[in-house]
Amino acid sequence: MSIVSYVAAPSDGAVWITGASSGIGRELALEMARAGWTVAVTARSEDALAELKDAASDFSGSIHVYAGDVSDTALMAAHCASIATEHRLALVVANAGIYLPQDGLDGDAEAYRKTFDVNLMGTVNVVLPAINVMKAAGQGQIAIVSSVAGYRGLPTSAAYGASKAALFNFSESLRFDLERAGIRLQVISPGFVDTPATKSNPFPMPHLISPQEAVRGIIDGLQDRKHFEISFPKAFVRQLKAIQFLPFNLYYKLVRKTTGWDQKGKA
Repeated sequence: MSIVSYVAAPSDGAVWITGASSGIGRELALEMARAGWTVAVTARSEDALAELKDAASDFSGSIHVYAGDVSDTALMAAHCASIATEHRLALVVANAGIYLPQDGLDGDAEAYRKTFDVNLMGTVNVVLPAINVMKAAGQGQIAIVSSVAGYRGLPTSAAYGASKAALFNFSESLRFDLERAGIRLQVISPGFVDTPATKSNPFPMPHLISPQEAVRGIIDGLQDRKHFEISFPKAFVRQLKAIQFLPFNLYYKLVRKTTGWDQKGKA
């Protein structure tokens, strides 16, 4: 089955969602279980995942807990093998990520390292074993959650934005080979979503949406056979894509103004 036509369905097997203990991942797991999916969930907090499983107990689908840290390469490979054996693996949403704001004048090397361990290498640790399972099956669907923060540099996002930019390149590069194996790969680019991670942002967040709105955008995008990138909210994404082409002097002037960064430190 070609990359263009394949869309994973509940009858094909399970969806594996990482970063499922809160925010987008949690809401996506609940919505997919409600729609009849067998949902495998991963996050560090086993208690939060157990509560998530209980919350879906009356749904037509089901939630199954595979707790752990995505930065643990061996554990993620083991979880992937277990999910494939116990449920069959049809779809992966590699959602796990952290946001550690960085002051450019007072950076923390460990925060950068942790960000890349989770956001980039954590994604690699999930996606590579999933590819092995799916290529053996001859089909599959993988969605990697990046962010519009990966388009260009933003205040406080030197670590987070760099990791998300890397995920764009990672996804674009993988697609050349995956489509030959019948594996459909997409990248998800949310704007500002009202989650615990964004509450620390020290600047206005235009077009802020709820996790439920983000989940609706993801589910619609997963079913869209035409588009590689699933991005939302559309108005905000269009603005950010347009300013990608601005020269640096105009880009910095616009971002400083819209984020209020010119006033940082002023009384």
